[in-house]
Amino acid sequence: MKLHLNTGANQRLFTGYGDDHVLINGQRHESSLLLSPQGVEVAPWAGLEFDALSAAHFEWMALRELDILLLGTGNRLRFPHPSLTRALVDAQIGLEVMDVGALCRTYNILVAEGRSVGAAVLIEPAPCSESNQGL
Repeated sequence: MKLHLNTGANQRLFTGYGDDHVLINGQRHESSLLLSPQGVEVAPWAGLEFDALSAAHFEWMALRELDILLLGTGNRLRFPHPSLTRALVDAQIGLEVMDVGALCRTYNILVAEGRSVGAAVLIEPAPCSESNQGL
């Protein structure tokens, strides 16, 4: 799906998304990332599935100066255990969990409002096909 929003030329925004990627200012990203006012960062959870998220991943995100963090959990909504997100609470960063499509739309709106927001995108690895197993 393509997204359109009128903003400043130097802002990084989601311009599309699919099952296995997001587009930021038209550039395709196929692995998990964090988009914030500081830019696009490869996430330390890249290549991992949702169940592999750890407290250390949320501690890494809590180091950013954000008011709110949007966590996109792929194609479906899944909530991390509160013990994992404690670092965000301690850093006084609000957390909103949503699917990736909702994350893209919400992030763009909050940026247009001038909010200090980060978008943590989980892009899970594609399941291995039977023909690739056993190699």
